[in-house]
Amino acid sequence: MNKKNLTKLHISQQISVKKGYSLSFSKKLLEDLISIIIQNIKKDNLIVKNIGSFKLLYKKERIGRNPKTKEEFLIKSRKSISFIPSKKILDSLNQE
Repeated sequence: MNKKNLTKLHISQQISVKKGYSLSFSKKLLEDLISIIIQNIKKDNLIVKNIGSFKLLYKKERIGRNPKTKEEFLIKSRKSISFIPSKKILDSLNQE
């Protein structure tokens, strides 16, 4: 299985080609979209209709272990994001 990472530049180029926008405008559009999503996730969980939902998770501080050396260390508390795709996206992925 080949793993190909999709970068913001690739997305901007695809927007530019499909919609006829300049590359700089497409980059700005993508940056604005990402910042809007981040701002809304910080406020509360975000549901984007026909795309999915983003949920902010709070992970507690815990003890971790290096599997090689068995050395213990502290993993700090942090925030994480969970994404659950909508039924529409899942259905389109499962079509043959």
